[in-house]
Amino acid sequence: MSRIKIFADSTSDLNPNWIKTHDIGIIPLYVVFGDESLKDGVEIIPEQLYERVSKDGRLPKTAAPSPADFIKAFQPYIEQGDDILYISLSSELSSTYQNALLASSEFPEGRISVVDSLNLSSGIGLLVMKAVHAAQKGQSLKEITHLVEAVKPNVRTEFVIDTLEYLHKGGRCSGMQNLIGSLLKIRPVIRVTDGKMSPAYKVRGKREKALDQMLQNTLSEKQRIDTDLIIVVHTMAEEDALELQKSLQDQTGGRVELTTAGCVICSHCGPKTIGIIYNTVL
Repeated sequence: MSRIKIFADSTSDLNPNWIKTHDIGIIPLYVVFGDESLKDGVEIIPEQLYERVSKDGRLPKTAAPSPADFIKAFQPYIEQGDDILYISLSSELSSTYQNALLASSEFPEGRISVVDSLNLSSGIGLLVMKAVHAAQKGQSLKEITHLVEAVKPNVRTEFVIDTLEYLHKGGRCSGMQNLIGSLLKIRPVIRVTDGKMSPAYKVRGKREKALDQMLQNTLSEKQRIDTDLIIVVHTMAEEDALELQKSLQDQTGGRVELTTAGCVICSHCGPKTIGIIYNTVL
């Protein structure tokens, strides 16, 4: 049986230790400042992104890997006899999925499986880890693909955004909304629904109130949470993330892991964004 090589893109926000331990292939998206195009996580990291945004006052654009990028990444593994499963950023948010499909068509049929996560950040990462463990158990490419497709509708992804500034700069809220939100300390909570980022609700007041609301939303499904892996993802909010990790571990008894968001997610949501990602089971 062929070895299964698992790929994801840089928006999966996988913990670097998982990538190294499980030999997960990562294909970077691009962060574009004017004429300068930088590979997410390779040529630019979030701290550098925030510094440039603070200095220039403008957000970068983001771009999908090209079909050629995927072909270059996939080819050595196909040539050595491996099969490939690639789990992509939601097709509702990027052309990454379509470009991966184009690339896969250049290889023998049945050797590469491309799955649209219909998610982002650690919502992808959770699916990747499901696939990794299935591959370690000796499941075939077809079996792992079916598993991921079955799990993905049950992934829950929710983020608290600390400031409206990045949403405003990115054209996702007006200047008036940004001003009023800042004055009233309104923190939007974003969920991933049908592959898209959508505002779920807003919390007015202290940041802790918004984080507690997100925690309570998660715990309301306590009996249905798959406790094999719960992920807390953040950018520049380690202290809050550690507190959420402890609360989730204490109240679910599950495995709760921390990871940090990459530049693509950071460029849309801004610093101190924090999220909880988990999978539900019947």
